Amino acid sequence: MSITAERKTALIEEYGTHTGDTGSPEVQVAILTERILNLTEHLKTHKKDFHSRRGLLVMVGQRRRLLDYVKVQEKARYDGLIQRLGLRR
Repeated sequence: MSITAERKTALIEEYGTHTGDTGSPEVQVAILTERILNLTEHLKTHKKDFHSRRGLLVMVGQRRRLLDYVKVQEKARYDGLIQRLGLRR
């Protein structure tokens, strides 16, 4: 259900603005998106896992807030991030 350290490092390198950038909203949204996709697959097979479902909803809300923040700061960055991650909106 969680992502591997190698995958997390790859996401940081891909979406980070500089080396060692783990805190920028783009990196945080990319990591959350990966975790959300993994948890969604888990919930397809374990339909009654309501504790994980609640965690999924918390992560989706956190990602939404981060995306709203990026959108307010710079619309072009938001549009590029949405397109790179393949998210709707």
